[in-house]
Amino acid sequence: MTIPAAREAVLRQTADILLTARRTASPIPDLPADLHPANEAEAFAVQDAIVEAYRPIGGYKVGARGPEHQPFFAPMPAAWMGENGALFRGDNHRLRGVEAEICFRIGTALPPRDVPYTRDEVFGAIESCHPALEILESAFTDPTVVSRECMLADLQMHGGFVAGPAVRDWQTIDWSQEQVTLSADGAIRVENTGSNPGGHDLIRLLVYMANEGSKRTGGLKRGDWITTGSWTGVTWTSHGTEVVANFSHAGRVSLQFATEKL
Repeated sequence: MTIPAAREAVLRQTADILLTARRTASPIPDLPADLHPANEAEAFAVQDAIVEAYRPIGGYKVGARGPEHQPFFAPMPAAWMGENGALFRGDNHRLRGVEAEICFRIGTALPPRDVPYTRDEVFGAIESCHPALEILESAFTDPTVVSRECMLADLQMHGGFVAGPAVRDWQTIDWSQEQVTLSADGAIRVENTGSNPGGHDLIRLLVYMANEGSKRTGGLKRGDWITTGSWTGVTWTSHGTEVVANFSHAGRVSLQFATEKL
């Protein structure tokens, strides 16, 4: 979808407001009505404008509303990524929402090309599979009450990322039977099985990124992290909370939020 130049100028204003709210930790209730993205294409245009201020990009969060739905994605700034067990601190960690996910790391670059990459080619480009935690944050005071297009424009509420150790023999895992628990300070908050809303074929999301997604990403690069959707929904936590996700075969990953004093 081509966005007219006049509308692009409006969407740049949208991006500036969201970026300022993020950078200054000054959340807004909502965007002015005339600056709302009207559809997904406009929301993604806002994403792309925002992310220019956060380069380099370390990867992408991708998901789908159902197994047959077209995926959608948002960039993940490298500066927002941490090591397994990392401590996250600062005013920009206000909401402290967390989701357990499965992610992949790209080992062979997949630059844009005219002929679509096959599933086998994408599969062969994967270096490793990992358990992951995504932190959800927002430019909005309460992101659950704004429109879906506004949520998408705001980097799909992305606020941070941690990957656990690489999973041995991940190719043999039956994702439809994979179990996961998400704990906060030792108390299990969520327990699910085969619960990724995008379905159990996680590789299709990477194929989408390598082909249709490359129109926005410029292709997947060696070292990119690709998350594939939440298995636990959003769990809202507090200052000082340690969060742990445990998958039955894909392993363990953790992070911690700093206390208010830090």
